[in-house]
Amino acid sequence: MKGRTLFLALVFLLVAALLSQVALPGYTRIQIREAGTGRKILSCVLRDGEEVVMTWKNSLFALKVTEVFKAQRGMLVLTAVTFADPQGPAPPAVRPSDVDDLYHTGGAFTATGIEKPFERITHRVGEIGDPRVRVRGREIVFKREVGFGGRVLLIASGAKPYHIVLESDTS
Repeated sequence: MKGRTLFLALVFLLVAALLSQVALPGYTRIQIREAGTGRKILSCVLRDGEEVVMTWKNSLFALKVTEVFKAQRGMLVLTAVTFADPQGPAPPAVRPSDVDDLYHTGGAFTATGIEKPFERITHRVGEIGDPRVRVRGREIVFKREVGFGGRVLLIASGAKPYHIVLESDTS
């Protein structure tokens, strides 16, 4: 009987160890880290569909940029982007296929229906841009976190069961 109990305990531990390494469907882990040091700024688990919103000022065209991502299957998926002139009219709507060119050529625009997945985004902090990200109502100001010239990494991955338990709040 003692041998059987030990065997069952070992099987249970082995199954638990294996399951702890499997990403759970429907959840995405988001990490924000300082690129140079790896220091954790934020780590949390989002349900797929929850939004992450990044804003910054484009230094070449002086436009306010808003990028909307949704957590989905271990990735951040860009779903909408707006380049807006703070003193101008509402930006015109464009097709998602036009967005890549418009990032580089300037001018106000807004696009929805984009489905561009990312696992990793690197953002360098410049003097003008004032980049920040909002996750679950918490705003992370990159310049405050890493200073001028620093870099911030946004990393998305599948969430494992222990991430959900250990990272249930957004700190």
